[in-house]
Amino acid sequence: MAERSQTAPEAGYDIGNDDAIGGNVSKYLVLPSGYCGQPKKGHLIFDACFESGNLGRVDQVSEFEYDLFIRPDTCNPRFRVWFNFTVENVKESQRVIFNIVNFSKTKSLYRDGMAPMVKSTSRPKWQRLPPKNVYYYRCPDHRKNYVMSFAFCFDREEDIYQFAYCYPYTYTRFQHYLDGLQKRNMDYFFREQLGQSVQQRQLDLLTITSPAGRWSW
Repeated sequence: MAERSQTAPEAGYDIGNDDAIGGNVSKYLVLPSGYCGQPKKGHLIFDACFESGNLGRVDQVSEFEYDLFIRPDTCNPRFRVWFNFTVENVKESQRVIFNIVNFSKTKSLYRDGMAPMVKSTSRPKWQRLPPKNVYYYRCPDHRKNYVMSFAFCFDREEDIYQFAYCYPYTYTRFQHYLDGLQKRNMDYFFREQLGQSVQQRQLDLLTITSPAGRWSW
């Protein structure tokens, strides 16, 4: 399990440096600066190694605050919008502030009341965070780039919490949906494989017409 702790002066925030962000964090334990000993409840563990996950780097700014760096799109390093990660090993009533510090968009619905999604092990239904706890602003500490910050209070120690930009819709879920349509043998739906992506995923070509005997306008 990786361990890492950095304070703001040590972190060397350079969100234009892609070398500072590799793959997704995997069961990434963040310990307070100077701490020695076994991890305790409240020493957060971040993970994004799952389908649709995205979190490339975590810097601890203070006891309660964390700067989070998201990975860019696969084929375009200029676009950095999506995030989806889990947090565990929390302490009851632990309050945190998470800052997504390397968004590539200057305009966002987060400025107009949209809020990130959250769910947990015991509450598996996605819910939006209260908009009053979400802030989207230009930050002088990060090259005047736009940052989205949100405050959150963990309330159940045994839960694993998951945060996302909006409702995740994975490739696997989409494939299951197409499989279900194909099994219905509808005469106006035809599915064939067009090719494969650079990650060797199936690319589907869907042909949708009108049911027999009906006009399509």
